[in-house]
Amino acid sequence: MNYLCRLEIISVLMAINIENKEDKGFALGKENIRLLAIGFLIIVVGFVLMIGGKSEGLNVFNKEIFNFQRITLAPIVVMIGFIFEIYAIMKKPGSEK
Repeated sequence: MNYLCRLEIISVLMAINIENKEDKGFALGKENIRLLAIGFLIIVVGFVLMIGGKSEGLNVFNKEIFNFQRITLAPIVVMIGFIFEIYAIMKKPGSEK
């Protein structure tokens, strides 16, 4: 009998909790998701800039792997993409209609 009373109380409390919960939706709005996609594309562009400088053989050294594009520009672009991603996540979603 005691077990049934506890079970009934728990089920009533769960029903009250379900009724009081509001549907708050997804944490990120449409604008945030769009900004996340843009940031992802910036990161991909940075990694594409790192591609290249292939050597013709195992014993042949190619100096192209140490050019400005791969050593300086590409990592900066990737970092900008990651900073943009952080901004896109932290930005408060505006009132969407």
